[in-house]
Amino acid sequence: MSIPQSNAPQWQPQPPQQKPHKKHRIFLWVFLGVQLLFLIWLIAGIASGSGTPEDCGTLDKQSCNDAENAGTAIGVGLVIVLWAVVDVILGITYAVYRLARRP
Repeated sequence: MSIPQSNAPQWQPQPPQQKPHKKHRIFLWVFLGVQLLFLIWLIAGIASGSGTPEDCGTLDKQSCNDAENAGTAIGVGLVIVLWAVVDVILGITYAVYRLARRP
């Protein structure tokens, strides 16, 4: 007497599954590091504009303070523009990286 064969698939032991690798999100940490550097640079630039100017030459005190404030505003504006440009470049770089790794 033989055991009847069925059309059902036979059970086969599966090899043990490996743990999925944890993604290291290096780009996120680089991006956050760049943001922190720009934030420190911005705060240092704003803080350097406060105080009393020492070397004003022939300018009176009010004109000297106004000139210092204008210089600080220009410097802070340039840092913000550079920050935005670097963020756009980082964003494009990340997009190209993600598209290249897509299956």
